[in-house]
Amino acid sequence: MKTLGIVLGTRPEVVKLAPLIMALHQDSRFALRIISTGQQAAMLDQTLEEFGVAPDVDFAIMIPGQSLTQITHRALEKFAAESVLAGLDALVVHGDTATTLAGALAAFQAEIPLIHVEAGLRSGDPTSPYPEEGNRKLVAQVASLHLAPTRGNLANLIREGVREENIVVTGNTVVDALNWGSKRLGGYGDPLLSDLDDDPRRVIVASAHHRVSHGTPMREIAAALGELATRTDIRIVISVHPNPAVQDVLVPALSGFENVDMVAPLPYLAFCRLLRRSHLILSDSSGAEEEGPALGIPTLVLRRVTERHESLGTGSSRLVGVSRTQIVAEVERLLDNPEEHARMARAAFPYGDGHAAQRSVVAIGTFFGLEEPEEEP
Repeated sequence: MKTLGIVLGTRPEVVKLAPLIMALHQDSRFALRIISTGQQAAMLDQTLEEFGVAPDVDFAIMIPGQSLTQITHRALEKFAAESVLAGLDALVVHGDTATTLAGALAAFQAEIPLIHVEAGLRSGDPTSPYPEEGNRKLVAQVASLHLAPTRGNLANLIREGVREENIVVTGNTVVDALNWGSKRLGGYGDPLLSDLDDDPRRVIVASAHHRVSHGTPMREIAAALGELATRTDIRIVISVHPNPAVQDVLVPALSGFENVDMVAPLPYLAFCRLLRRSHLILSDSSGAEEEGPALGIPTLVLRRVTERHESLGTGSSRLVGVSRTQIVAEVERLLDNPEEHARMARAAFPYGDGHAAQRSVVAIGTFFGLEEPEEEP
């Protein structure tokens, strides 16, 4: 039996690692040690509970206002002080957060093989998204097994010198999670949305919280949403992140609009239901670029660049930047031109077929010499 450490610390990491955790739990060849850094605290705990994942270790590093350096430093200290890596055959990290980087460094310094889930994403701009682009490139330098969602991600890694035999294309586990959540839909998770199913207006689901949106971009996004809210034929539901850099801009700009519902980040299952109710998605979240296309919902990405080029290629998502005028123009084009909306409103699966977790298990088993490689998706 091989013992794997699974490191997570943010809500998106739980969403994307939970399918893999569930698949590994069903395989008697593996024992798991779930390590939470607690980077996002409340949102993290809520999502862990929804997926039925209980950490074996919780670093509880969350302190309001701490810097990226402090997050990384405190997580590294906890890895060393609590000896959580003892006896592990490999450590699994996901994506590109400060938690990911800290876990990768801890594994490297402890000479433990590192398995990187969602490997190989690249925007080509080291400053955007920041710090994610830098984090994932750093993690790639020390990973032993790279689980890449797409062939494009594989190509990125090979260009950077990673040996192809150390890369497996699995698809993205976000599709697995979305399929899991879609079978367990409940309510919308907020009283403000209790009448949503009876509202004839088209629903725009919006979110803006990423670090690259703080400051002027956030003000532009808020102004665009305010201008769109003057329309009477739509209803905007916006998830307002608790970060003051988000709250202090969005709340004053959007308060008072009858057709704007500002809600706290919803539980995952409630969010899945909200996405299915939406007419279009407007977001700076990387997850939206994966979830929207899989649901056949036009997705407008509030960024200058993206590391998820595949959904752009399908036509199901579009980069619209962070200019007020550009955002409004792109949204109104979809609202006022049914043909334009229909062209984007087709389900596309550039990130896999919902079996990424099982392919990842096979890849990990093969890495340890436990089975033969499985054919790529």
